[in-house]
Amino acid sequence: MLDRAQALTQLSDNQKIWDLVIVGGGSTGLGVALDAVSRGYQVLLLEQADFAKGTSSRSTKMVHGGVRYLAQGDVWLVLEALKERGLLLKNAPHLTNNQSFVIPIYTTFDLLQYTIGLSLYDWMAGRLSLGRSKFINREKTLEAIPTVNPEGLKGGVVYQDGQFDDARLALTVAQTVAAKGGTILNHVRVTGLNKDPEGRITGVQAEDVETGTMYQVQGKAVINATGVFADDLLKMDQPKAKTMIRPSQGIHLVLDKSFLPGTHGIMIPKTSDGRVLFCVPWHDKIVIGTTDTVREKPEMEPRALEEEIDFILETAQANMAKKPTRKDVLATFAALRPLAAPQEEGKSTKEISRSHKIIVSPSKLITITGGKWTTFRKMGEDTVDKAIQVAPLPQQPSQSAEVHLYGYKPHPDLSNHMYVYGTEEEKILTLIKEDPALGEKLHPSYDYTHAQVVWAVHHEMARTVEDFLARRIRILFLDAEAAIAMAPQVASIMAEELQQDMHWKEEQLAAFGKLAERYTLRPQVEA
Repeated sequence: MLDRAQALTQLSDNQKIWDLVIVGGGSTGLGVALDAVSRGYQVLLLEQADFAKGTSSRSTKMVHGGVRYLAQGDVWLVLEALKERGLLLKNAPHLTNNQSFVIPIYTTFDLLQYTIGLSLYDWMAGRLSLGRSKFINREKTLEAIPTVNPEGLKGGVVYQDGQFDDARLALTVAQTVAAKGGTILNHVRVTGLNKDPEGRITGVQAEDVETGTMYQVQGKAVINATGVFADDLLKMDQPKAKTMIRPSQGIHLVLDKSFLPGTHGIMIPKTSDGRVLFCVPWHDKIVIGTTDTVREKPEMEPRALEEEIDFILETAQANMAKKPTRKDVLATFAALRPLAAPQEEGKSTKEISRSHKIIVSPSKLITITGGKWTTFRKMGEDTVDKAIQVAPLPQQPSQSAEVHLYGYKPHPDLSNHMYVYGTEEEKILTLIKEDPALGEKLHPSYDYTHAQVVWAVHHEMARTVEDFLARRIRILFLDAEAAIAMAPQVASIMAEELQQDMHWKEEQLAAFGKLAERYTLRPQVEA
């Protein structure tokens, strides 16, 4: 259970010296925290917004080795990712599942290329393979993906990868860390770094965003796991530090399941920008993405550009018999990848390796950049290994590869939207049995209930309407207009549970309404 009041009490003990103070509550920071608690270290993680508020809630919803990285020759990254894919599906079966993808084949060359490439992909996965890839004929391809463009279709290559709910996984890792004795806090911002006379970092200054309360925190090692905002902390340490991050934006569009009925996803291997495009079944919707657009600076809420929206729609229209248009888009979301700034002039972001990098500053600030969701645990293990050397900390072996994540429940019923809670589902159903009014739906078209709001406030550290609608349930990412319609009920329930007044409720609704418009394709009104 995540208990914010208890965590704040632990934070207020300014005599305590933490083994690791982790700044950033996305996949990277949570991976560091998970590995550290698996070794028995005293861990504090601080997140300025909400867990997975940024890039870590905006992925393509795939746990994968990276077929595209294999084509680029990044063999070691693929090997690492395939191993981590297998571990994640084993340790979090309530949040991950095996997903079949079909690559439509239109030429003999493509048939040879993808059959051979995916056979290698399967072989590299070894004992953690999710199943062998195979060629299927035209008829079976149209049966598997009936809305694919049939013109010139020769067949398809089927292969297996993983699929997951990214924000729920982030929350589940946070719950796992807390259950193992770590201290996890959202909506607490690091405002400064403390140093000894020799210039070595000894801790951080932090502010509770809700109350303005300031805290002085001591730590043997401070980890910068802030993703696209890593340069901010590096410049807090060294104002003249060289920029390390070049944000690359990727967007996704969400469509009704009718655009890809059945259980298979599609991988479109050739697009005009040199990337691949995925159509992924997710929570009874279809997620299509992604793009690769260089952005000059990081933003907490990046907006999908018109040219990106047009690119995805045009690519989907060229490859699907049922052709999506703007009016079919239920939600759109944008994310910024924290890629290393290119050292070579003119090098595109899609050419930069997704491998992670660990940098130790002269002050002993440890920064972890790059990587991807699938390898979050290994990134955490490597970072803790580095922290042991830098701090130094007593040597303890990593145990995180064997940790079953909070709520572990094999063989979930994916047709039930409650499956993401794992073993905690029964406790939410008990709330409804005790108070049947909590079983009331938040929206007539969806099964989310009042009980889930109450549960999120008391056990999942949801502090805002956005926290709940965007990341405790995923409705903002699935159907933005439905999320806007749910917001007043959610605000009322949260205000009561958090003992907040009408002013808080009005502020929450105004903030969420403004945010949610970015997830729609309504005409945007500039402030």
